[in-house]
Amino acid sequence: MAQNVDTLLVLAGKERIIVKKPHALQRIFFSVGVVESGTGPYDVMISFDDPYFRSYYTLNGPRKYFAATGADIFQGNIWALNNSSISLLLAVTEILH
Repeated sequence: MAQNVDTLLVLAGKERIIVKKPHALQRIFFSVGVVESGTGPYDVMISFDDPYFRSYYTLNGPRKYFAATGADIFQGNIWALNNSSISLLLAVTEILH
């Protein structure tokens, strides 16, 4: 079992992989949360192995956190696109088994 915890900077208007696809173990939990900066509204799109963001989950306003758990959760790369005018810190946690 392994746990990965990280805080990642996603620049305004940019996208990046925030959780890489596991190769040797299987993901059983992951979470993504916006670290509050108090500088204004934000809009972050979370996509599951789709760098074009055709299907996504949005973190904004009241939604500041996304988590998934279980043996059958998504196993690929997880992307974030920061649609905000400010750079944001994302807190990311992953547990592999």
